[in-house]
Amino acid sequence: RDWTPQPPPSCSAEYDASMGICASKAALGATTDEPTEPEPKHLADLIQYINETNMSVVRLANILSEKTRSNSWVVVFKALITVHHLMVYGKERFIRHLASRNSLFTLHNFLDKSVTEGYTMSAFIRRYSRYLNEKSLAYRLIASDITKVKRGADGVMRTMNTKDLLNTLPVIQTQLDALLNFNVRPDELTNGIIHAAFMLLFKDSLRLFAAYNEGILNLLDKYFDMRKNQCRESLDIYIKFLERTTKFAQFLKVAEVQKSISIQEFSKTFARRSTQLQGHVFNWATLSLLLTSAVVPRIPGSEIK
Repeated sequence: RDWTPQPPPSCSAEYDASMGICASKAALGATTDEPTEPEPKHLADLIQYINETNMSVVRLANILSEKTRSNSWVVVFKALITVHHLMVYGKERFIRHLASRNSLFTLHNFLDKSVTEGYTMSAFIRRYSRYLNEKSLAYRLIASDITKVKRGADGVMRTMNTKDLLNTLPVIQTQLDALLNFNVRPDELTNGIIHAAFMLLFKDSLRLFAAYNEGILNLLDKYFDMRKNQCRESLDIYIKFLERTTKFAQFLKVAEVQKSISIQEFSKTFARRSTQLQGHVFNWATLSLLLTSAVVPRIPGSEIK
């Protein structure tokens, strides 16, 4: 029988301890008061710790959380970017831990008055932290990171049942609202710290909207098999979807103007979304009639439950 020698327990323990120390140093290195984005090396070390070990992420989360209590907008902003980076590129266990906390970031009143740019940057921090809170809360509510779920015809949102769909879509809407509320202008993306946050938001936005769109398509497919109260709820969700589609397009244009994202990538992405949205037109014409008549009609061959 084949047998592969295993390292002594002490070696494994020493390795884990070493990785833990490296992760702590990387977290501190990524959140210095230097007014530049977190260094890629430190972020890579943190991702390695999360993705290649089974060690607890509690200490790491505590270090980053403590950094957000700083009075310096630079330190706080870089801590938020580091947390977001680990949410996006790290294994699910990191965001799962964040979602288990009673509260994540309490920065709604944050204001750095020590420097001139502190006022402007503090506003970004308040909006950015709200998004990360909503992302964490969304995980707690639906037990998954919606930006990482399987997509496509046999994906999570396209195969979800009506009850779960009506519960999940409002959660996605709230998360998307917080993301789009980052509200940055193209000329502000010349700041490296803002740019780093925006790129993570951009990545989330594409995946979030893709899941949102697939959920809406599924909702429309199920519409005429729903009960009356579910129909009314679906109408409200759909109207809000149309409003957010316009805001999402405006958000993408910020990246196009700044050339943060290649024109080719932008055009390909938005063209795909626009093609998918065309499938909603006929359904929306039908739903509009429902809004004006305030009744749920009986469609031949389809009974409303």
